[in-house]
Amino acid sequence: MEQPDVSVILCTHNPRADYLDRVLVGLRRQTLSFQHWELLLIDNASKESVADRFDIGWHPNGRHVREDELGLSPARLRGIAESAAELLIFVDDDNVLDLDYLEQALRVAREYPFLGTWGGQCIPEYAVEPALELKPYLPGLALRTTERDLWTNVAGGWSEAYPYGAGMCVRRGVMAEVRRQTAACGLRQSLGRRGQLPLSGEDYDINLTACDMGLGCGVFRALRLTHLIPARRITVDYMLKLTYGHAFSNAVLFSARGNPPTDPLPTRIGRLLWKVRLRLQPYPHRAFRWAGMVGTHDGLRFCRHIQSSPEPATPASPNLSERLLEPAPQP
Repeated sequence: MEQPDVSVILCTHNPRADYLDRVLVGLRRQTLSFQHWELLLIDNASKESVADRFDIGWHPNGRHVREDELGLSPARLRGIAESAAELLIFVDDDNVLDLDYLEQALRVAREYPFLGTWGGQCIPEYAVEPALELKPYLPGLALRTTERDLWTNVAGGWSEAYPYGAGMCVRRGVMAEVRRQTAACGLRQSLGRRGQLPLSGEDYDINLTACDMGLGCGVFRALRLTHLIPARRITVDYMLKLTYGHAFSNAVLFSARGNPPTDPLPTRIGRLLWKVRLRLQPYPHRAFRWAGMVGTHDGLRFCRHIQSSPEPATPASPNLSERLLEPAPQP
């Protein structure tokens, strides 16, 4: 096989069969000819072998790869090491790409050589309709629509031009730099989802690294995927975990980059004062505010531990019932 133009890296951990089946059908029907792309299905420490359950023999350049170190970042890095193309596309096991996604991604790569990362629209398909009270927080599920193409080369705060990890397209050189920096920084090694831990930040780090390298990041209307969202992810409890995880991960990421956020809960007295203030706000807004503040506080504490102790540490899953929901009793 000649070197492919695109390497699709599909990572999964204990996948939901009906969702992964739909993801694979979407890939099988891509308009880009098989000869131009390869598919790597990365089984990230699943209890049941993915290779035994999901056939990708329909793709002449498809193969299964097992990665036993749990975590999205280790799974992606294994996929990159096994892949061959200059253009890498990350696909999650609940992302159904539009049929021309790979073709459009390759077009952007050729027409915008100054971009290091890019992505597109993430359209939700909910198993159940979300409750009205949750709708302001649903963008946290990596959902996006856009009316125009956007790009930026500024590394700093959040930008609408930063692509999400779902369907992210990234040049191999950017990932090589991410890997180099991650290997040299214990904090960066803590980013990214690991099993059920509500962590993230690895995609944000990729975008910021691209900008640091003098490249840009973009979001394009022509790139569309459907994000399959089960009922269990459209609950207050799950969304609070997500909010906590985002805040925790951002504290770790920006500490690693030398710009840590201010701790919103530096003292016990300050913590009590915030609880009193938040009780005056409506539910569930006060719970989400609290989740974000506790996540930032815990992330900064975790960073101090990593920087002061030679012993490795893994972030613990938060006890939401006791900590994040405390100022927000059920109505």
